[in-house]
Amino acid sequence: MVIQFLLLLAFYATVKRLFHKIRSLPPSPFPTLPVIGHLHLLKKPLHRSLSRISRRHGPVALLQFGSRRVLVVSSPDAAEECLSRNDVVFANRPRLLAGKHLGYNYTSLAWSSYGDHWRNLRRIASLEILSTNRLQTLSSIRAGEVRSLLQRLAKSGGQSVDMKSSFFELMLNVMMQMIAGKRYYGENVGELEEARKFREIVTESFRVGGANNIGEFLPFLRRMGLERLEEKMMELQKKRDEFMQNLIDESRSGEGDEFPEAAAAEGGKRKTLIQVLLSLRETEPEYYKDETIKSLMGVLLAAGTDTSAATMEWALSAMLNHPEIMKRAQAEIDQVVGHDRLIGESDLPKLPYLHCVMNETMRMYPVGPLLVPHESAEECRVGGYRVPRGTMLLINLFSIQNDPKYWPDAAKFKPERFEGMEGVRDGYKMMPFGSGRRGCPGENLALRMIGLTLGSLIQCFEWDRIGDEPIDMTEGTGLTMPKAQPLLAKCRPRSFTSDLLSQA
Repeated sequence: MVIQFLLLLAFYATVKRLFHKIRSLPPSPFPTLPVIGHLHLLKKPLHRSLSRISRRHGPVALLQFGSRRVLVVSSPDAAEECLSRNDVVFANRPRLLAGKHLGYNYTSLAWSSYGDHWRNLRRIASLEILSTNRLQTLSSIRAGEVRSLLQRLAKSGGQSVDMKSSFFELMLNVMMQMIAGKRYYGENVGELEEARKFREIVTESFRVGGANNIGEFLPFLRRMGLERLEEKMMELQKKRDEFMQNLIDESRSGEGDEFPEAAAAEGGKRKTLIQVLLSLRETEPEYYKDETIKSLMGVLLAAGTDTSAATMEWALSAMLNHPEIMKRAQAEIDQVVGHDRLIGESDLPKLPYLHCVMNETMRMYPVGPLLVPHESAEECRVGGYRVPRGTMLLINLFSIQNDPKYWPDAAKFKPERFEGMEGVRDGYKMMPFGSGRRGCPGENLALRMIGLTLGSLIQCFEWDRIGDEPIDMTEGTGLTMPKAQPLLAKCRPRSFTSDLLSQA
């Protein structure tokens, strides 16, 4: 019986491989097992596992994740084919459970299919939330939260500081101040019970959202009740929706914060993002329903917090392992900004080496190592191969940006490789914010926050590792490629720091 089963399995695999070649599909690992496909080949972290497969089968490979076809692309040329020549074809998102339960049934900006609804959401995000003018209006929020972080670090007394938590809480405060005029971490937290609920929701969101859901690819597990993640997502979304609805109702009734001090100084013009979107409802009510506003709030929190915080943690870790790089960045800031005032966002364009450090961090440690998955709306060709409709696309950005074929000394942290380069794009060899229609609209905000925070930390403090050993740069598992070991570091205020932090 066992021999018969093995013969049947071998026959199945051989026939499937034969049909695969006849249909001109991309190379695929052999064999493709019944039901599970290639899931048995995958290990954590996923981006490294897929890199190993690509090194063996080429930069365009077709895998079977259970019931789903997945195209894995790991070269700049293939990425360009997908995101430029076939940009519209791959502009959809796959129907994953996160999009169903956390993305308002695939209607949020992150999970909506390409079409009129998505274009309207993208327009709202680009013009009303993340435009240069809107970001400039809210720049004092970012400066204020960074100053609060600096003041807290100055009181650390040279003790070990958990920088992972510090960066994450900084970004959550920044985003919630921009969205609703509220801060939920650190000092001066207004409503303690509301803050507690928010912190619980955030913790659960990253635990549930970053979980490995094998039921996505083996639906029978969900039908058999062996996969509880979907149930957890539904419970989480109910809590999130109620919390955000309360913020909208509060703003609608005029009880929400409107940045009172700054608003008074600016003639009462500065509003929270919720208030801005509610005011636009008067002219375009069909685009600014409560559900639309809540979905945009959810995307901003999910995409704009952990990603920037992780990049800051990787960057500071890398500089602690290369103190000469931190010293050069510090010298640049001392020369351009001086010791009489804190660095501001307006200084960032005049700090090219700091940008090099940011770029090299995003190259070596991309917080979206596989970008957000795409899906083909129709059949197309990539690398000369036929890609069927409904194929999920994973672009292995980690593999591309760490490949020595495209980056000499790829394993070495060398910010100077980016000297003379403007922006963060280098064709399709370097695209930490994605590319094409579904590229990240929050790139400008992220770069401002990362640059301002890192620049402020370098300007105000001397940094040291906890011990003599280098910082462990091993990546952990999760959607945003966190460090396996959270960064703990020590800092000493520089001689002029107390004067800077005491300025009004």
